[in-house]
Amino acid sequence: MNDSLKILFVSTEVSPYSKTGGLGDVAGSLPAALRGKGVDVRVVLPKFGSIQPALVKDVAVAANFTVHLSWRAQDATVYTAGGETYFIGNDHYFGRDNIYGYEDDHERFAFFTKAAIEMLPHIGFKPDILHFNDWHTGLGPTYLRDLYRGFTFYSDMRSLFTIHNLNYQGNFDRQVLWDIGLNDGYFTCGDLEFYGKISFMKAGIHHAHAVSTVSRTYAHEITTPAYGYGMDGLLQKRNSEGRLFGIVNGIDTTANNPETDPRLYVNFNKDTLEGKRESKRRLQEALGLPQANVPMFAMITRLAEQKGLDIISVIMDELMSLDVQLVVLGTGEGRYESLFRGYAHHFPHKVSANITFDSTLAQRIYAGADFFLMPSVYEPCGLGQLFALRHGTIPIVRKTGGLADTVQHYNRATGQGNGFVFEDYVASGLMWAVHQALDVYGTPGWEPLVRAAMSGEFSWDYYAGEYVALYEKVMDID
Repeated sequence: MNDSLKILFVSTEVSPYSKTGGLGDVAGSLPAALRGKGVDVRVVLPKFGSIQPALVKDVAVAANFTVHLSWRAQDATVYTAGGETYFIGNDHYFGRDNIYGYEDDHERFAFFTKAAIEMLPHIGFKPDILHFNDWHTGLGPTYLRDLYRGFTFYSDMRSLFTIHNLNYQGNFDRQVLWDIGLNDGYFTCGDLEFYGKISFMKAGIHHAHAVSTVSRTYAHEITTPAYGYGMDGLLQKRNSEGRLFGIVNGIDTTANNPETDPRLYVNFNKDTLEGKRESKRRLQEALGLPQANVPMFAMITRLAEQKGLDIISVIMDELMSLDVQLVVLGTGEGRYESLFRGYAHHFPHKVSANITFDSTLAQRIYAGADFFLMPSVYEPCGLGQLFALRHGTIPIVRKTGGLADTVQHYNRATGQGNGFVFEDYVASGLMWAVHQALDVYGTPGWEPLVRAAMSGEFSWDYYAGEYVALYEKVMDID
């Protein structure tokens, strides 16, 4: 057990309070799994105005203090829910309709990060490690090193910075340095300067005691020019220093359990696959598709280029020439929304385009579909393939990032593997994988493949142990 290990987990997104993607899922699930390992973890997030009131109706005020950013002074009110989750309240910065997308985002998240650090003596919690997540909290290691380390209370604290998606970097004009309580001395290549801007992401990578990301393969990929988005040199340096690590994300296997999930049409497990077949039939009925025993492909995704939509668009005509069905759920770029709407109009017996966000429908698609398409350009970890595997829906993925770490290509000769994998980002590669998958569908090897997929290890309990080991390493890093 790790009764003496204390962690402050700092994130702008924490499910169920705030979530736009995988960061919210991780911050909502990992701390709970760490507590199961005996770690004392406190989570802190902004008290956004968009949080559903019912979720924060029972929070209590834990502290009030003033945070200084250059010449600005703003009040921070700390609320707590049960002493494990804390919210930083400030209506000026967070009492808005959306989480991101404002001209003062640099100042909003600098305030949040400073407030998260400064609240610690007020709530009587002295962590061993401050675990900052993504660019929004990237200034945390810089503040800890340069503004707080001189105080006895903070002198022994370590910082861990986790990259959830390197493509989103928090890059701003030079003049914002003064808005965030720093100065022009930080505008150097060896500090926060990044191609004429200042970068919150670079701050976290450069100043943290250690850096992690959300899969082993992605940890390697981001040290290359193809995936480093201009930071590959710095990440190579951090790696050479033994300060770069990769740990795959887990999922909440209780909330995503096809045997008990009340959102599903029919509950089932790997030994009762007739329930999965009935789930498919009910899904077809609900979506207006023919209730036929044909392979059903699914995509539950943000409709963006990163998710492989360009090569999906190339194969659509060929896919429609096959006796298959395709179910799409998601919103995003207009060109992709129009693409799927168009195919649903021309092939209503084959395509169901659901251009919306619906968590219940998502679960029903995971449970009812046969194959899950995820041909990403890059994928730091990816959760969709894990949800699919959990429900016995076989992923078809490109070999990149967390997809490479969690999906192994099925070998018909040995029966080993849990999905279908192609390597090059080309439409012909994706179509090859589709045909590989269709060649197995309906054969004697199909149900053993589905059972093998459902038997995988997806839980945070497993990966939380890797985080405990990483925290222990960080404690030994100067």
